[in-house]
Amino acid sequence: MANKGPAYGMSRDVQSKIEKKYDDELEERLVEWIVAQCGSSVGRPERGRLGFQVWLKNGVVLSQLVNSLYPAGSKPVKIPDPPPTMVFKQMEQIAQFLKAAEDYGVVKTDVFQTVDLFEAKDMAAVQRTLMALGSLAVTKNDGNYHGDPSWFMK
Repeated sequence: MANKGPAYGMSRDVQSKIEKKYDDELEERLVEWIVAQCGSSVGRPERGRLGFQVWLKNGVVLSQLVNSLYPAGSKPVKIPDPPPTMVFKQMEQIAQFLKAAEDYGVVKTDVFQTVDLFEAKDMAAVQRTLMALGSLAVTKNDGNYHGDPSWFMK
């Protein structure tokens, strides 16, 4: 992947506005939910936008999250073992999560683009997608949601 230099002018302004939408408190709540939903085997990210992005970047944690919302035997995303290391395989894993999230009921307008996460273009969009997924899981009330229901709006 090509290295990108600093953004200037309007590009920097746009990126700055996108970055201001990122919510550190929401990040903590999402991490708590993902760990409660998937178990401690997913680990925890370093605090902050970059740590959160690195934790989710290969798509495995996201795949485990969406799989945990389904009953045993009907997992929508295949998780490779060992985790993917090649860029296109990681992006493919993220894309599988996004497809599964849409199939679960997340509205297309709430779904982030793969590059939003992979290149940390818009981590606020990633947060929005995870919030929408969590809200749906609480609303479905099918016994597959783990965690505090007050973390999400119904």
